[in-house]
Amino acid sequence: MYLGKLGNMKKEYSVNNFKNKTVLVTGHTGFIGTWMSLWLDMLGANVIGFSQKPNTTPSMFKITGIKKNITHIIGDITNFHKLRQIIEIHKPEFVFHLAAQSIVRTSYEYPLKTFETNVMGTANILESIKNSSVKSCIIMTSDKSYENKEFGRRFKENDPMGGSDPYSASKGAAELVTSAYRDSFFRNSKIGIASVRSGNVIGGGDWSVDRLIPDCFRSITKNEKIILRNPNAIRPWQFVLEPIFGMFSLALRLRKKPTHFSEPWNFGPSLDKKLTVEQVVKKIIKQWGQGKYEIYSNKKDKSYHESKLLMLNSTKANKLLQWKSIYTNTESLFETIEWYKQYNDKNNMKDFTLKQIEKYVINMTKDD
Repeated sequence: MYLGKLGNMKKEYSVNNFKNKTVLVTGHTGFIGTWMSLWLDMLGANVIGFSQKPNTTPSMFKITGIKKNITHIIGDITNFHKLRQIIEIHKPEFVFHLAAQSIVRTSYEYPLKTFETNVMGTANILESIKNSSVKSCIIMTSDKSYENKEFGRRFKENDPMGGSDPYSASKGAAELVTSAYRDSFFRNSKIGIASVRSGNVIGGGDWSVDRLIPDCFRSITKNEKIILRNPNAIRPWQFVLEPIFGMFSLALRLRKKPTHFSEPWNFGPSLDKKLTVEQVVKKIIKQWGQGKYEIYSNKKDKSYHESKLLMLNSTKANKLLQWKSIYTNTESLFETIEWYKQYNDKNNMKDFTLKQIEKYVINMTKDD
C-alpha cells in the first residue's frame, strides 16, 4: 500500500512523519473521527481516541473494527479532569479535536448541551494542553461558524464569526475561544494552535440524523421516498478525506513552525460546478439503481433557519500549505455512494475503506 509523500509536500511535512507519534483524536467514534483514526493507524501512529460511545446504529466505528488498533477511551469532552489526566498519562504530541454536537436541528432541541459540548469542550482541550507534551493542536469547527448574510461570496478566514442557530453560534464561539487561548497563553509558546473550517463533509459510514446523504440511503434501503425540504439549496459537498488531509498537513507544519501557522484555516471543496440538493439526490438514485423522491414544501414550517448558500475561500491553504481539493463534487459523491453500496452488499468495509484511502493517496500524487 502506497503511503508516501503526498502532492507537493516537502519531505519534512510528509504524512509519514506521523509514524510512531502519539496522536490524540477526540470524537474518534464519530464519522470523521473514524476515518481519521483509520488513516493515522495506516501511517503507523499511536492513536489515542477519546470520545463518547458511537451515537448512531449502525456506526462506522464498529463496522470497521478500528477499536482493536487504537487506545480506545470512552469519556465526555466536558469532563476537564479526565481529559487532562489522559493527556498527562499518554503524552500525545498531536491533538485533533473533532468531538462535537454537530447537528443543527439537535441544537434547537438541546441548546445548552450543544453550547456546553462545543464551547466548553473546546476550552477544556486548550486548557488541558498548557504545559503538556503537545506540540500541535487542531480544533475542527465548521463553515457555519461564519456570520452568513448570504451575499453570494466565499468566506475568508478573517470574516466575522456569527450564527443564527445554536449550533452555528456554538461553533463561532469555539473559534473565539480558540483565538483567545492562542493569544493569551500560546502566542510565545512552542505549541501550535490552529482552527479548521470545512464544508459539508460526505463519505461512507455517516448515519447521522437529519443529514442529506445518510437520509437518502436510509430511505432507499427501506424503499421509502426521499423527502427534500430545500431542493434548491447549494452545499459545498466535500469528500471526507479532503479536510482530513488538510488537517494532517497543517498539524505537521504547526509542530515545526508554531508561530507561522497558528491561525484559522479554510479547507473548502472543489470549485467545479456546484450541485443543489435535488441534483445530488438524482445522482444518488442513478448510481444506486433505484429510489424516488418528493419535495416537501411547507411555508409555515420555520422551526429552524437553514442557509441557502455557504461557500469557503481556501486560497490561503492553497498557497501556504500546498493543499488543494482533489475530488470534484461528482467524484466525491461517487466514492460516497460506492461505499454504501458495498456496505449494503455486506462486503468487508474496513478493507474497502482502506482501499478508498489508498485511492485518494494515489490521486494526491498524480502531479508529482
